[in-house]
Amino acid sequence: MDFSIPKHVQDITHRVRQFVDEVVAPVEMELLQSNEELTNDRLQDLRAQAKAEGLWAPTMSKDWGGMGLNIQEIVPVFEAAGRSLLGPLSIHCAAPDEGNMHLLHNWANDEQIDRYLVPLAKGETFSAFSMTEPPPGAGSDPRMIMSQATKDGDEWVINGHKWFTSNGEVADFFIIMAVTDPDVHPYAGCTLFLAPRNSEGINIIRDVPTMGTKDFGGHVEIRYEDLRLPDSAILAGEGKGFMLAQSRLGPARLTHCMRWTGVAQRALEIATEYAAQREAFGGSLTTHQSIQWMLADSEMELEMGRLLIHKAAYLLAQGDQARTETSIAKVQVAEIVNRVLDRCLQICGGRGVSRDLPISSWFETARAFRIYDGASEVHRMVVARNVIKKYAPQEEKASS
Repeated sequence: MDFSIPKHVQDITHRVRQFVDEVVAPVEMELLQSNEELTNDRLQDLRAQAKAEGLWAPTMSKDWGGMGLNIQEIVPVFEAAGRSLLGPLSIHCAAPDEGNMHLLHNWANDEQIDRYLVPLAKGETFSAFSMTEPPPGAGSDPRMIMSQATKDGDEWVINGHKWFTSNGEVADFFIIMAVTDPDVHPYAGCTLFLAPRNSEGINIIRDVPTMGTKDFGGHVEIRYEDLRLPDSAILAGEGKGFMLAQSRLGPARLTHCMRWTGVAQRALEIATEYAAQREAFGGSLTTHQSIQWMLADSEMELEMGRLLIHKAAYLLAQGDQARTETSIAKVQVAEIVNRVLDRCLQICGGRGVSRDLPISSWFETARAFRIYDGASEVHRMVVARNVIKKYAPQEEKASS
């Protein structure tokens, strides 16, 4: 595997990093210290600046104003964008829109591309992926999905209860997973539907409050009550919901890893600069072994995480589903990021827990990374199954 970064990608990465550090990060700090939320007007201003710099939609076609980068080329670009939590939003590579664009690009028909993907890629609309349900519905085990879509003449009638539908406050359309055939295995009985926001029967209950700073677009709870959609609302075909969700979530897990690596890298830079300037116990903090080891462990772990991301991206680029590799990367990078942020906050002491630095807000927000897009325990289960398949004696395989 060749992990060298092409010259044009190096140039884009440098420009994205410069844009995020000089334009986006100051806005992040201003909002953090004033305890204000990012408004759509403020976001559109950042996006206009990104477009003017030619830093827009890394994964989308140049015909739609994007950069046209592939899964391997976006690795350093997404990390550079992730140096601020507002960076991916600003250059249009944030979840869930980035994953939804990937899904629509691969599976939507021409009519759906024109209606949903093109305006989304141009930044004219927002989207939401509505799959997760409150107990007793589908969470870490998506086979427990309870939302139903029943055929009524030429229409489908959807009823269900969803929550943590990210971007739900601003989404112009929803991608909804529902059971269309309850008599078969869930892997074959679920379907994805495209529904405009103004469709009668989409009832948003609330934005679910979460730890950390509020994410743009929220994570809403929704009840779908007699939502009627035509056959043309189905994405790729009836019964293909799980296959489509997997095709979306695999790369999406990896892009989360790329973005969060950028946050952790910037935190390490902030903590190192602070430690070099802070005098205590006869010298700067960087002269003390306890601090040096925290810095060293963070640097080593981030480098290991990057290599896992690159390997998984390489396999995806070859057409491999890379399920085990993306699961390994998701677990390790999510836990590495949390450890790095914890160490950096500790190094910065009282200033670290204050809002004078962004590390405390990143620390709070990053905790959910170990849960969404597959909890660490679920991905460990995926990896364990592969280990058992490869190495267990035949009789143990049969009993498992």
